[in-house]
Amino acid sequence: LPGDKDDAPQAAQIEWAKSIGGDLPNKLEAAMLFAHAKSEFKPEWYWTSETFVDPSDPDDTAWAWVQHFDGGDQRYNRKDDDYRARAVRRLPI
Repeated sequence: LPGDKDDAPQAAQIEWAKSIGGDLPNKLEAAMLFAHAKSEFKPEWYWTSETFVDPSDPDDTAWAWVQHFDGGDQRYNRKDDDYRARAVRRLPI
């Protein structure tokens, strides 16, 4: 979907994406967007929809994956941290 949203916590970004008829990309989709549509993103960190679960503490759901659209790195950060978002719409092919 066109446009992105300035920094906000993950929950707010998920709600924003839904409000415009989309979703945040999952971790794999974010990597594919970096590989094939990098020019459509600012060179900053973007939220994914995917929660990070630490095997040593599976009840801790306070973390989610982010994608960097400069170097291509992915990492997990606290869901209450502020990052950009880009909504996507999935189409069956």
